[in-house]
Amino acid sequence: MAPRPAPHIAAPSRQSAPPAVSQRPGPPREMLSRQSAERQDRIDRLQQRVQQLQSQKPEGARAQQQQQRLLQSQSRLLEREQRVQQRSQQVEQRQREMLSRQTTERQTRIDRLQQRVQQLQSQRPEGAQAQRAQQRLLQAQNRLLGREQRAQQFDLARQQRLGLQAPAGRAPALAAAAQAAERGRFAARFREQATSQTQAALVTRQSGWGPRQAWRHRHPAAFVAWLGPVFWPYAYSDIFNYTFWSYGYEPGYWAYAYDDFVDTVFWGGDGPYSAYASTNPYDYPQGGGGSRARQRASVSPQTLQQLCATPDKGVTAWPLADIARAVRPTPEQRTLLDELKTAAANAAGVFKDSCTETYALTPPGRLRAMMNRISATLEAVKIVRPALENFYNSLSDEQKASFNALGPNVGERSPQQQEASAEGCADPKSGLTQLPIQRIEAVLHPAGKQKEALDRLSEATAKGVEGLQAACPNDAPLTPVGRLETMQHRLEAMLTAAKLVEPALDEFYATLSSEQKARFNTLQQVASP
Repeated sequence: MAPRPAPHIAAPSRQSAPPAVSQRPGPPREMLSRQSAERQDRIDRLQQRVQQLQSQKPEGARAQQQQQRLLQSQSRLLEREQRVQQRSQQVEQRQREMLSRQTTERQTRIDRLQQRVQQLQSQRPEGAQAQRAQQRLLQAQNRLLGREQRAQQFDLARQQRLGLQAPAGRAPALAAAAQAAERGRFAARFREQATSQTQAALVTRQSGWGPRQAWRHRHPAAFVAWLGPVFWPYAYSDIFNYTFWSYGYEPGYWAYAYDDFVDTVFWGGDGPYSAYASTNPYDYPQGGGGSRARQRASVSPQTLQQLCATPDKGVTAWPLADIARAVRPTPEQRTLLDELKTAAANAAGVFKDSCTETYALTPPGRLRAMMNRISATLEAVKIVRPALENFYNSLSDEQKASFNALGPNVGERSPQQQEASAEGCADPKSGLTQLPIQRIEAVLHPAGKQKEALDRLSEATAKGVEGLQAACPNDAPLTPVGRLETMQHRLEAMLTAAKLVEPALDEFYATLSSEQKARFNTLQQVASP
């Protein structure tokens, strides 16, 4: 959208009239920050107001004096806003220049670190002590490289907000990252960076709320795939709070699991999603979740211990009191509600036992860690579901309607949005499985039996994704029981897909050399420029 030309302001008839203020050309409106856009709107309104006042021809000296005073006041406000706008544009220009220099310097450091890592990987030291020393040095260099790459993603997000084009050398990598992100869980936020939904999710992450608390503040719940070695750390909250308060979760809920499933199998813990998960990839709280690229390297055992203890404390956050107030249970129903509370506590124990403190550094290890977590999650759902069904089935129609209406935002999501959520889950995902196979071929150069094993892995992965698509709900469930049942089917499909891929992945991994395994373990989604 081109900047609006300044309207022509005719000279007032009196000498005391304020001078006309010209409008400086600025960047396109879509490149302006939110504050800049609001200021531009105020300037536009003030210019229109000044024009209206100048076009008026009041009769009588007193009316003309009043008009002149009002015109002077509006013109002063207009000048003030334009001066502030000019200073803001100067500040943004300095930020662009500084960020451009930082990006160039960071890319130079990344190139050097990548060369250093490649050199270390190609070395073959003799002796156990020398090998351990090389391994420690390689890990240190990889950590530095990962830190620089994550900071680079942060810089690229800032460049996008400031309207600064990325360096030409990064264009192919960024295009690939964008294509990957459009297929993933954050596709809606990536395509609509400035929507109110994005801002609400951003507030959720900035405030450090878990999914259990986010809905109480009328914000969508953030979804976190990995926290250190723990897959789906907030599964307890994501599943059971979705059961009760589905409107607190964003419309892409059922599209989850595709990229998490494929990422776990193929990628080495670093991907482009962190750049598009929010308007600022560092907005995730350090202790409570975030992009797995950052968290896998920084999560402490204390954080994991606290995370695994959360379900026990979280049982009290179940809406049992809200349910009781809404449905006014009879004594018999109260007993069933108490049984539901007991089942919730038992489910929390299953989640606690499924936590691990050991990082899985290989694709087969990551897949098994994901499978163990999904199995525990599925077991927890099976513990809670009978108790929930017994209580729900004991309710009258009026009580069920009150139960279904629990939580805020009920009715704000239209049926079309609910249908779109289910449709997004069932969209074709062919590119999701093709990208990792292409990257493996480009990086590992498999040949002979390796290529045959890779073909079988590709077929198994495609079948696994097809199974996930088949488990997509045709309609968004409207009752807590229906949502929990659908979630159980989804978890069963995820576990089935993982079991389908596991033998093919083990077979392919066993055919690789030590050098190829090292490259596969740290395979990145986007090739370095």
